[in-house]
Amino acid sequence: MTKPLHPRTRMIHDGSDRRGFGEMSEALYLTQGFAYDSAETAEARFDGSDPGYVYARYGNPTVGMFEERLASLEGAEACFAMASGMAAVNAAMFSQLKAGDHVVAARALFGSCHYIVDSLLPRFGVQTTLVDGRDLDQWRAAMRGETKLCFLESPSNPTLEIIDIAAVAEIAHAGGAKLIVDNVFATPCFQHPLELGADLVMYSTTKHIDGQGRCLGGALLGDAETIRGPVMEYMKHTGAALSPFNAWVMLKGLETIHLRCDAQARNAEAIARHLSAHGAVKRALYPALPDHPQHDLAMRQMERGGTVVALELADKRAAFAFINALKIAKISNNLGDAKTIVTHPTTTTHQRMTEDDRLALGITPGLIRMSVGLEDTDDLLADIDRGLAAAG
Repeated sequence: MTKPLHPRTRMIHDGSDRRGFGEMSEALYLTQGFAYDSAETAEARFDGSDPGYVYARYGNPTVGMFEERLASLEGAEACFAMASGMAAVNAAMFSQLKAGDHVVAARALFGSCHYIVDSLLPRFGVQTTLVDGRDLDQWRAAMRGETKLCFLESPSNPTLEIIDIAAVAEIAHAGGAKLIVDNVFATPCFQHPLELGADLVMYSTTKHIDGQGRCLGGALLGDAETIRGPVMEYMKHTGAALSPFNAWVMLKGLETIHLRCDAQARNAEAIARHLSAHGAVKRALYPALPDHPQHDLAMRQMERGGTVVALELADKRAAFAFINALKIAKISNNLGDAKTIVTHPTTTTHQRMTEDDRLALGITPGLIRMSVGLEDTDDLLADIDRGLAAAG
């Protein structure tokens, strides 16, 4: 029996669909429409008996190659790529819910995810309950007969809380619900939610999958019945299609994702250890640190600690002084880039939340999220020390 190929090898070759020219790099098909050989062929495409392409909003050869390659990495039956990560969250929810349904979600969510769950879904008659994702009893207590979906991100943004995916999946399934996991922070390299029991996994491919801050994109992965059924139907008619050019860029990103994420995680581990030993830092949060509150769980369900570190300084003044003194790290609200990026969540990504909600999640005025890049480790540590000195 042939030995299965390793993920790094598959990310260079899987999904490639070469045409008559034998091109080495995947072809970029910048077309929104497709011509049919006959009226009968057009009829067959539209009724589904011919699996060919119909319209770029439904699918495109370049986008299809990207979907197949990402599905191979995730171990999913199917993938549908979309215009952004938030388009994937929206599709995961709205394609499967109707008025009267109920959703249980972890309270620690990215700001826009929190908006969809806490504000948008209730407008359409979908009831929602937010829980402390770390507390399995809260998940159990929140389940109802009408609960259709459970939703979480682990590690969470920005405080890197870890949720027991396998345990929540068991709770969801016992109640007849599906579990959706936002796996952006863990990356498809370091955590595999479908293997842990999740039904769907979503990505902002804008982050590590692109990896160099170039293009927006998103993806939803899971069983073929759901992805090719309600998800595809919803996306066909609502239009958040991924650009073929963006898909091509992300195909190139998948070729190097393991190399990049491994190097970024090594940098992140070194930075986390450095911060945890520094007297000016109130707390350093990183799943691979032994003092992380869910360290043991993180190391059971993740292969590495990831590429994001959070640190807390005394207050907003200290946080701003730290950020403004950095020379290498850039101030931005993105993450997963080859460049190290710092973000002040209270005033940017989570500023729409109430102060009480932020503080309940540990998002204090002194908290800083650092997405660690590919720069030399010693240069990054020197940059961080410059910032800490400025913070006082």
